[in-house]
Amino acid sequence: MPMRPDARGYFGEFGGRFVPEVLVAALDELEAAAYDAFDDPEFWQEYHAILRDFVGRPSPLYALERYPGAHARVPILIKREDTNHTGAHKINNTVGQALLAKRMGKQRLIAETGAGQHGVATATVGAKFGFPVDVYMGEVDIERQALNVFVMKLLGARVHAVGGGTRTLKDATNEAFRVWASCVEDTFYVIGSVVGAHPYPYMVREFQKVIGDEARAQTLQRFGRLPSDVVACVGGGSNAIGMFTAFLDDPEVRLWGVEAAGAGLTSGRSAATLALGSVGVLHGSRSYVLQDANGQVSETHSISAGLDYPGVGPEHAFLRASGRVTYVGVDDVDALAALRDCARLEGIVPALESAHALAYAAQLAQRRGADDLILVNLSGRGDKDIGQVGQHVAD
Repeated sequence: MPMRPDARGYFGEFGGRFVPEVLVAALDELEAAAYDAFDDPEFWQEYHAILRDFVGRPSPLYALERYPGAHARVPILIKREDTNHTGAHKINNTVGQALLAKRMGKQRLIAETGAGQHGVATATVGAKFGFPVDVYMGEVDIERQALNVFVMKLLGARVHAVGGGTRTLKDATNEAFRVWASCVEDTFYVIGSVVGAHPYPYMVREFQKVIGDEARAQTLQRFGRLPSDVVACVGGGSNAIGMFTAFLDDPEVRLWGVEAAGAGLTSGRSAATLALGSVGVLHGSRSYVLQDANGQVSETHSISAGLDYPGVGPEHAFLRASGRVTYVGVDDVDALAALRDCARLEGIVPALESAHALAYAAQLAQRRGADDLILVNLSGRGDKDIGQVGQHVAD
């Protein structure tokens, strides 16, 4: 079973709360509401009913047929979160947090977003449940994710451009925290990943573990065995935690988290926090952070906006320290190649984030045999990335 954080919100030495005093009471209120909801069967019944009828779960498990490394050497399965309403795993989490906001009597939702999928998912549940929504997004990400910005606005959300710092996800998160501190009484902050101060990392995991629970049952039903390897991309890390959680107690299943190596792990232009970072505090929790010797957060780079983040969820830091999950890097070039191959050979256009996991799965397949089975979380579809991909991929 996945572990609960301790009473202080730590997974081992990672996690906790490092926030201004004005947010402590709000986090206490949220923690009490979340634990109360998680112990209420009616809450989960409503949650799963919405996932079934609105989101379209369970999402399919699909065996790749022509993708490099698949079928000929070792089966590669993909858990198709791209088929969810809004096109990614993010909706699983925003449905849960919107239900919590309604349960707590909150009047407005705010969110940060990088790739835009969490912003779209938050705007979607805002429209469904009748919440006004404000989304904070870095100027760089607004430019490279113009389609999702339009969709958020179409859904009724207000999108606020953040121009400070690197103008990406880190700075959008900073701004969302600042705004939340000024209006905690009536506003619910829908964090998009397993990051932030306790109880967010635990809470988001509980809403995303449906991915792994479904995939485990589907694999056993179809193949009569568990996968030998499970692969997921890692930025903040919610899709990966959602997948890994179901397999943590199965030591024969190897778990792989794939970070964005950007221009290369030795280039100085990447977002591979667990490979290159050190222990620090970012956005309210203690985890690994890409930072300099003075503790200043470093600039990051990834072709994928959703992985372009200098931190990582504290449970991932714990899983790295324990050795249960192995974290690796895939660079922009290999991710783009995986996206192109999956599109042209399978008829599925993955998100750039998911393409990192696909690229590593192809590498794994070269080291595995017919008795193995590789499961990849395809965390989202690539519609949002077409403009970005078009700058790099020839006809």
